[in-house]
Amino acid sequence: MNIQVLPEHKLSSVAPLKPYKVEKKEVELILVKDQNGVQYTNSSIVGGTPSPRPCPPGAEDEEGRELWGKKIDFLLSVIGFAVDLANVWRFPYLCYKNGGGAFLIPYGLFLFIAGMPLFYMELALGQYNREGAATVWKICPMFKGVGYTVILIALYVGFYYNVIIAWSLYYLFSSFTRELPWQNCGNKWNSENCTDPNLINGSFLTNGTTYAKYKRTPAAEFYERGVLHIHESAGIHDLGLPRWDLSLCLVVVVFILYFSLWKGVKSSGKVVYVTATMPYLVLLVLLIRGITLPGALDGIIAYLSIDLNQLNDSKVWIDAATQIFYSLGAGFGVLIAFASYNKFDNNCYRDAILTSTVNCVTSFFSGFAIFSVLGYMAHKHGVKIQDVATEGAGLVFIIYPEAISTLPLSSFWAVIFFIMLLTLGIDSAMGGMEAVITGLSDDFKILKKNRKLFTFVTAFGTLLIALFSITNGGIYVLTLLDRYAAGTSILFGVLIEAIGVSWFYGVDRFSEDIERMMGFKPGLYWRLCWKFVSPAFLLFVVIASIVKSPPLNYDDYVFPQWSSLVGWGIAISSMLFVPAYAIYKFFSIPGTFKERIAYCITAEHEHHLVAEGNVRQFKLKHWLAI
Repeated sequence: MNIQVLPEHKLSSVAPLKPYKVEKKEVELILVKDQNGVQYTNSSIVGGTPSPRPCPPGAEDEEGRELWGKKIDFLLSVIGFAVDLANVWRFPYLCYKNGGGAFLIPYGLFLFIAGMPLFYMELALGQYNREGAATVWKICPMFKGVGYTVILIALYVGFYYNVIIAWSLYYLFSSFTRELPWQNCGNKWNSENCTDPNLINGSFLTNGTTYAKYKRTPAAEFYERGVLHIHESAGIHDLGLPRWDLSLCLVVVVFILYFSLWKGVKSSGKVVYVTATMPYLVLLVLLIRGITLPGALDGIIAYLSIDLNQLNDSKVWIDAATQIFYSLGAGFGVLIAFASYNKFDNNCYRDAILTSTVNCVTSFFSGFAIFSVLGYMAHKHGVKIQDVATEGAGLVFIIYPEAISTLPLSSFWAVIFFIMLLTLGIDSAMGGMEAVITGLSDDFKILKKNRKLFTFVTAFGTLLIALFSITNGGIYVLTLLDRYAAGTSILFGVLIEAIGVSWFYGVDRFSEDIERMMGFKPGLYWRLCWKFVSPAFLLFVVIASIVKSPPLNYDDYVFPQWSSLVGWGIAISSMLFVPAYAIYKFFSIPGTFKERIAYCITAEHEHHLVAEGNVRQFKLKHWLAI
């Protein structure tokens, strides 16, 4: 009988064996391979072919790394992270104001040439290397700083994103009443100028004021005076103390996040069964209710109306590029972290196509639920769709709740709407926090051994900083963080990541890694996107985000100059990790200048080749390979 040995390119750490004869009986040869720091097993049966040894659901791989209990846990986690509040409060409005159906042209183009390739790249990168956002850069040690950049950005986002979830929870609690608190004037938070919405129509609004910007409705005053207490602050320099009611809501949110994450993917993989699916059920119910309202058809027509002339405006293309990037969530370290808990031979290519498509379809679908109600609001007040159309917090905390308050069983509709917002926010926040926890615990083993304690410190550490955003002037802090914490800095981080993988590590080697996992090599289209199109796309978006950046303001309040400097300080604080770590790595390695460069850009498992003088990156062939 002959013992079959894997080909040399499949087995690097086991010496070739000469065939020899033994007694005829069935034998299984287990080969353990260390490929790029990843250990996995292959079995070879006489007369058979090597095949991956499967891991039972919920088990650990050969390195002791936890795995997802079921494939659906991973898919729902990725979808739950990618489908967030922006899918509801930003995409529909962008689509409407940028030419309706015409906006789908640049949006779809950027999805296929940049969004999906980046999404696929991060899933494959995490799954193959089995590491978080920082330690995954054993493939090119000099770039480890970009891992710390995205981890810090994910932490910054948690400082304010959890506050928005707390607002949703506050609204949810406030909805359990017979009469919604934002339905009428006369409450303790209302001003003397509060106006009954039934009295507002096109002739009432003057000086170019739109209904969406009118701040004297009961819904607008409940949000700004009853929840935010913005009228008690003179600006970002006058914050005041945290609001006790919002503080309690924030504590509840943090506890939900902690108990969802404390046991790793074993616990978070079960939570997403609710948080990732609930929004779809609620959106469907809201859509069915919305299309039955008078004026709903006008709203949907306005949403889908095609104005191809808008495509001549560069801002439309910039909006499409930034929306597709932020919508898919590449660059926050979350996709890398989630994929690192997959089985080694999982088909992450199919996962990338499926989840990114679901995310974009969800954005488009949510527009029908939103604009059917906006059409109803325009009909009710006798104004144009453009007068009620808005985005962001104004849409989901003012306009939509006001529309709900006019319906029969208004409390019921309010409860399910804010449950949807709560679940949309929770699983996205879970993803961001998991990126921080996985990224740092993979780098510092003491944190992995004490995951529950580290998760607690991370969750409640974000709470302490978030308290600044629930003061009387907290909306100004939140606006500042929203603009600078994950703006240009995250775009910069993903640009460096794409360059590091496609150019320094090599798109050809990355493709070979994918082939080892799934048995097939990515096509030429994907390789060209990774090496040329995606980096060019990211460079375009980075430049546009800087050049087109408007002055920082919240409604009529213009932020002082010093606050913008603070904002850029926050942005630069994360970006500095990229050059700082590269410099640190260079000077921490002994040897000549050339040897230091070689060790910095060569994968750790190939450092022995540097000693032999065989450095791939010093050859022209490496840079030309696709």
